[in-house]
Amino acid sequence: MTAAEFLTIDLPAALLACCAAIACALLGNFLVLRRQALLGDAISHVVLPGLVVGFLVAGTMWAPALTLGAMGAAVLATLLIAAIRRIGRLEAGAAMGVVFTVMFAVGIVLLEQTGTSNVHLDAEHVLFGNLESALWLAATEWADLVNPSALGELPRQLVFIAAVMAFIAILVVLFFKELGISTFDPGLAAALGLPVGAISVALVVVTAIAAVAAFEAVGSILVIAMFVCPPATARMLTDRLSHQLWLSVVFAAAAAVAGYALAAFGPQLWNSPHSLSAAGMIAVVAGLLQFVAMIGAPRYGVLPRILREEAGRRAGRDGGADRRRI
Repeated sequence: MTAAEFLTIDLPAALLACCAAIACALLGNFLVLRRQALLGDAISHVVLPGLVVGFLVAGTMWAPALTLGAMGAAVLATLLIAAIRRIGRLEAGAAMGVVFTVMFAVGIVLLEQTGTSNVHLDAEHVLFGNLESALWLAATEWADLVNPSALGELPRQLVFIAAVMAFIAILVVLFFKELGISTFDPGLAAALGLPVGAISVALVVVTAIAAVAAFEAVGSILVIAMFVCPPATARMLTDRLSHQLWLSVVFAAAAAVAGYALAAFGPQLWNSPHSLSAAGMIAVVAGLLQFVAMIGAPRYGVLPRILREEAGRRAGRDGGADRRRI
């Protein structure tokens, strides 16, 4: 592989996957701690008709139009859930299940019936991502990494997701205390005068933005792995929220880079004629990291817990034997 091939094809795709994973993981920490981990999955389904409508209105894959469409779809879903719960007297889980599945189905129908699936917004790419479309055609040599004119030709998908990632990181830093208190103790947050309801709504809206930004990288189905796996893996290793945020970023970046590398270069290494889905491999690596943490995490892992219990039983037996000798 030449430097031009790497810079043109692999580098922008890997960076796109990395930024998408980090953006989702930062928000996923609060979703996991609030026991709303599947909210990211639900929103990724809900925003699909909004993406199609935004594309139809703008006539192009213009990121602001897609974001506005997705946010509109998220707000509509919230209103529909409230209406179904009130009119149909259904519990929240049933109402959400109805709205999410119906809106996702509407999005698929719109994709197929409006002709958008024949342009740049097709069902396969929406569902499973399209990292391969991020090409940096202006890059031909390593010096282009610091060349302003070449940097100005970066893929629009990469620029958009990088901006969203930076926006989410800034929000998390600025409102870290408010997010932490309202997540761990909503009652205390309300007593302190924090707008708990507004914080929850804002979290949903920003999650929708992250889902829209990430759909082109990993698709609307596999994006749930980015929302859940890195934060859940980090949670196994620490009880401090600040440490969990940093660890989730590390795991998200590792899953993105390793998953893309395996998908891009793996078939060549083991001489396989079949290609691999980059988004699928990213999700697989994220799941493997979660599995390793579940098995070997020092405090909460299965293996260390078994060893501690066995050590405790041995200590109890030894103590009993000593008392009998006395």
